[in-house]
Amino acid sequence: MSQLGRSYELIFVNDGSQDGTACLLEKLVQNDPHLVVIHLALNYGQTAAMMAGIDYSSGEVIVIMDGDGQNDTKSIPSLLAKIEEGYDVVSGWRKERQDSFLSRKLPSLLANKLISFVAQVPLHDYGCSLKAYRGAFLKEIHLYGEMHRFIPIYAQTFGARITEVPVGHFPRLAGKSKYGIGRTFKVLLDLMVVKFLQSYLTKPIYIMGGFGLFCLVSF
Repeated sequence: MSQLGRSYELIFVNDGSQDGTACLLEKLVQNDPHLVVIHLALNYGQTAAMMAGIDYSSGEVIVIMDGDGQNDTKSIPSLLAKIEEGYDVVSGWRKERQDSFLSRKLPSLLANKLISFVAQVPLHDYGCSLKAYRGAFLKEIHLYGEMHRFIPIYAQTFGARITEVPVGHFPRLAGKSKYGIGRTFKVLLDLMVVKFLQSYLTKPIYIMGGFGLFCLVSF
């Protein structure tokens, strides 16, 4: 970030870690005024952790990334360059993803095709956390469940211009992913909610009025 010549803040969200992460982060922030740490009392999950960081942030552009070491920070300038071109959301695409094909890449490929088809926002990699956003759009979005992957869909509802760029990706060297079949089911449920909001967020009378007319006719 220093090499980019921009003002910046780096926000760490400690999602209730019990492995010494909190102590390490506190030591880091003491030596660098650019660093901020947010400690969550419990492990609330990735979406809640992201929202905590977004709510605390003050920058005009917000870049989000995972803390597992797989996202390549050298890809950040590519994301920012697209923001400067006029885009509001720049999604990272792990084109050369360094994960198992059967357990991670294949399910992700199928999920991305399904999400793109349902939401009509064609992206290759909804699951990639490395994305850049204009803060004005991101601050308008409130996330629940596993909905962090659907931020581009929410943003488009508010008129955001969206694009994607290939980003670097590394093999995971430590820890274990918490994603599995159970979370895939949750993602499908959240996709249904997102599609509902996408269709009726700006015209709620269509669904409420239709339900009211149905009740009236039934009565």
